[in-house]
Amino acid sequence: MSVPTTTSRTDEASVHRTTRVSVLMIALLAACVAFQLNASMLSPALKNIEDSFGVSSAEIGLTQTAFFTSAALFSLFLPRLGDVIGRRKVLVGMMALMAVGCVVAALAPSVPVLFIGRIIQGVSGPVVPLCLIMLRVEVTEPKKYGTLLGVITAVNGGIAGVDALAGGFLADNYGFRAVFWTMAVVAALATALVATMAPESKAPAATRMDWPGVALLVVSVGSLLIALNEAGKLAAADWLLVAALVVVSAVTFGLFWRTEDRSGHPLVATRHLRQRATWSILLTTVLTMTGVFAVMNGLIPALAQDAQAGLGMTAEQSAWWTLTPYALAGLAMGPIAGRLAATFGYGRILRLGLVGAVAAVALMILTVDSQSRTMLMVTSILVGLAYAGVANIVLNGLGIVLSPKENPGFLPGLNAGAFNLGAGLSFALLYAVKTAALPADPTSPAGYTAAMIAGVVIMAAAIATSFLIPKPVEAEARG
Repeated sequence: MSVPTTTSRTDEASVHRTTRVSVLMIALLAACVAFQLNASMLSPALKNIEDSFGVSSAEIGLTQTAFFTSAALFSLFLPRLGDVIGRRKVLVGMMALMAVGCVVAALAPSVPVLFIGRIIQGVSGPVVPLCLIMLRVEVTEPKKYGTLLGVITAVNGGIAGVDALAGGFLADNYGFRAVFWTMAVVAALATALVATMAPESKAPAATRMDWPGVALLVVSVGSLLIALNEAGKLAAADWLLVAALVVVSAVTFGLFWRTEDRSGHPLVATRHLRQRATWSILLTTVLTMTGVFAVMNGLIPALAQDAQAGLGMTAEQSAWWTLTPYALAGLAMGPIAGRLAATFGYGRILRLGLVGAVAAVALMILTVDSQSRTMLMVTSILVGLAYAGVANIVLNGLGIVLSPKENPGFLPGLNAGAFNLGAGLSFALLYAVKTAALPADPTSPAGYTAAMIAGVVIMAAAIATSFLIPKPVEAEARG
């Protein structure tokens, strides 16, 4: 009987690990696809929702803000809960609640019920960082991890445009409720795949959750988000409420800081919050998302469908010309960007993406009066390459590779919260600018232009703060 050689045993172990990673990737991609449908499939259907309920775009914009606000708040602590009780367990729970939220939204008889459904869907907020943490447990080689990170995160920029196309088709032919039913089916399938195909993992040092810290941080961030959303109403805002919420946010954050200093198992150690690796990436993420998210997922599709100031397309047509090319470009570029970041430096590649995104949106502004479908598509592709395909991938990756080893869910959770905070702020702020700049002439795109200019200014600030992010030496290939 032949004895297996060391080489053959090594080869078998390598094949087993490759198979294990491949199976894990299927489960993680399913989870990310389900989350992405919740985030972007609704974009081409927003106009249909407005018409169905007979409400303004600002009101429907607030349901989007509700989703991203909810996602931001749950992102603050669910990755850490995964460290403690098991990441697969937490991810399965998130997927299941996402499906419930989809059903509530599909059956919604009014905007307030739709609002509730979107909040429940927001439990899925930290899907991408949780998936990236689970992947890092299995894959430690920098270039391979960078590539797979790019694959997963690229889905977060749009599922090759299928999400937008399907959303437009369903909205045009069956109404917005069909969009939510589709989301529910995919979420249920993702729940099953994660439950059966993903291995369980925990952080060895994580034994207890800091629930008092969670409560204080959620109240603090939630109060600030509601205040910012209220302020986005401009002249119609209740400024006394805004001031009161800001005070509540500041007081509860002070209590949170004090609690974390005294806790033996803090949600977030205050020494980590003081580090530049923490606040610089969170600030860059919020500014980036605030500047670009509502441009591509709200303003551009709305401009394409606007019969007076825009091109008068249907929801499905606008998806074909804007969201699909944007998502395809991001999906193609994502794995390349992840590998480039691991090879040439995360900071360098991030700034390249941010500069490209600013240039692409500026080109949109300069060509908006041309009423050209071709230019709309070209600029959407450029934003897809630069933001969805590069900046988004690197920002997600930095949240993983800069997180402290003793608390791996800490920075990814906060960074996911920053992504969702920025997305919600983007809809509130840029739509407020659009409303404030609305011209008397309904055929003028001045409102859209003003909102995009505001986005460019905010992204320029993101470029400045990106220089403060430290180099993640261990995550970058040497030589």
